Amino acid sequence: MIITKTPFRISFFGGGTDYPAWFNENKGSVLGSTIDKYCYISCRCLPPFFEHKHRIVYSKVETVKTTSEIQHPAVRAILEYMGINNGMEIHHDGDLPARTGLGSSSSFTVGLLHALYAMKGEMPSKRRLASEAIHIEKNILKESVGLQDQVFASVGGFKKIDFLDETTFHEIPITIANERFGELRDHLMLFFTGISRFASNIAEKKIKNIPNRKKELTLMCEMVEEGISILTSDTNLCEFGQLLHESWKLKRSLSDSITTPFIDDIYASAMDAGAIGGKLLGAGGGGFMLIFAKPQDQPKIKKRLRKFLSVPFEFEGLGSQVIVFQPDALDIKYPNHGSLQQSE
Repeated sequence: MIITKTPFRISFFGGGTDYPAWFNENKGSVLGSTIDKYCYISCRCLPPFFEHKHRIVYSKVETVKTTSEIQHPAVRAILEYMGINNGMEIHHDGDLPARTGLGSSSSFTVGLLHALYAMKGEMPSKRRLASEAIHIEKNILKESVGLQDQVFASVGGFKKIDFLDETTFHEIPITIANERFGELRDHLMLFFTGISRFASNIAEKKIKNIPNRKKELTLMCEMVEEGISILTSDTNLCEFGQLLHESWKLKRSLSDSITTPFIDDIYASAMDAGAIGGKLLGAGGGGFMLIFAKPQDQPKIKKRLRKFLSVPFEFEGLGSQVIVFQPDALDIKYPNHGSLQQSE
């Protein structure tokens, strides 16, 4: 049995500049962090005592006789990519809902890759996990994805990530004094809008619009350095929240799919109750909203947004981990793998 634990992420600045359609010709950079909310993947070799070869458990339960029959696109692609021939039982559990702007799809991809490598007795580097997750999502699954989610899920931590091309990225840890880091955390709130959506569908519209949004994306990329400068100096931390507000105004102009009147009402309610800034996380359309507010103003904001689930969180810095490793489960081989036939 192998179990991996892979974090979700929140992004502050630069989202949208991590698409190849942008950074292949311009600077791409993001600032974000993983948080203590996780995707858990458990894997074990499935003995051939059943009519099915694979059993996949997520929001659905699949029992299939061949890998090609698997409906979950990432599971099917990863098993084929890894050359897994044994029957597998794979379970997914998450601390937060999928398709909500926290990079959960990439956390799943990274976590399953990590688990299957562990089953083979291999320990891939975190950079390799990120690069292979990017390859699977972009080139095999043909999804319209940015590249920050796979990197954050793999390496973890509070980081700036620069994208040079589709295979080269630099991850730079941001050094912040502990007191300042705690102050930042105390100013952040996370609310679930109650809406799940497929990010790839929204991202397609953003990508098509990139040539028409060069000014906005350039400013969003520059905000990465501005945000770091605020955090690493003695500047009033509220300027970070104000920068988030400016970034949100730019982000919502990238596509008409990013926000809705419902989402705008949530944000306006938070601002009216004392918030300094914030943004909708991920591609847009729904999911989680990050709010920046002084600690003394947060009870009023929670009261105003009492219809929405407030999720406490902490930053984390470990990235994807193998948390259960039972080597007795490795490399089990069953000749003529298939269902056992009842003897007559």
